[in-house]
Amino acid sequence: MKFEGTDSYVADGELRAAVNAAIALERPLLIKGEPGTGKTELAHQVARAIGAPLIEWHVKSTTKAQQGLYEYDAVARLRDSQLGEERVHDITNYIRKGKLWEAFTADERPILLIDEIDKADIEFPNDLLLELDRMEFHVYETGETVKAAKRPIVIITSNNEKELPDAFLRRCFFHYIAFPDEATMREIVEVHFPKLKSRLLAEALKLFYEIRDVPGLKKKPSTSELLDWLKLLLVEDIDPALLAERDPRKLIPPLHGALLKNEQDVMLFEKLAFMARRNSGPGGPQGPGAA
Repeated sequence: MKFEGTDSYVADGELRAAVNAAIALERPLLIKGEPGTGKTELAHQVARAIGAPLIEWHVKSTTKAQQGLYEYDAVARLRDSQLGEERVHDITNYIRKGKLWEAFTADERPILLIDEIDKADIEFPNDLLLELDRMEFHVYETGETVKAAKRPIVIITSNNEKELPDAFLRRCFFHYIAFPDEATMREIVEVHFPKLKSRLLAEALKLFYEIRDVPGLKKKPSTSELLDWLKLLLVEDIDPALLAERDPRKLIPPLHGALLKNEQDVMLFEKLAFMARRNSGPGGPQGPGAA
């Protein structure tokens, strides 16, 4: 069972090696990287490549580790007992299985995605140490032990919003998805837009990387935002010559709302454009980062 990438997901050699190492070691694969670099999509593509079912657990700030195991609805049982319901005599009617329970009891060896683990409380990773290590947990209300029949392939993503505990990190195989260089990005774009004209792609990529290099940018545009922008350029039939312009008065790119996601960055480009207009002349600023 090896991951070699797919026709719709560009994975470099190091990423493929990381996935296969985690599978061989039977350890969770911890994936970090900038938002929009394909961390979540990796789990989908690994599942597709090896023909495994995918179970997704999307973590929020309010998510507790126990929810991944199971939840006991004592309130519902109390209400049913007051109403004289027959189902109240079977406690399993009030136990909701979590994503780990679902993964541990799956008929086929699944991919378990724990997405954006760093959104939760700092204790969340520690609370899952034993379960991910032993691949089993105890259900106190019924006295049963749920144990993985087939050890799931666990992929955990993090946007690095907070540090993860050392004890948790020791149990994972780690890989950082570096932001793609221009050559790799071209491959990614060609997967999604195989018929994109070469000149439009060249000018769009050049402008995209110039924007990412602007000093003081609060949120650099990501791969997914580039793909959205390219889709809009195609829909609006934008002339590549418009992207090729380096007019200091037009530093904000067309349809920039797909790339710049907050008012501070838009204001930064407006300020750079103002400074470029004031200082324009022979030998003056020529690109978004020139000011």
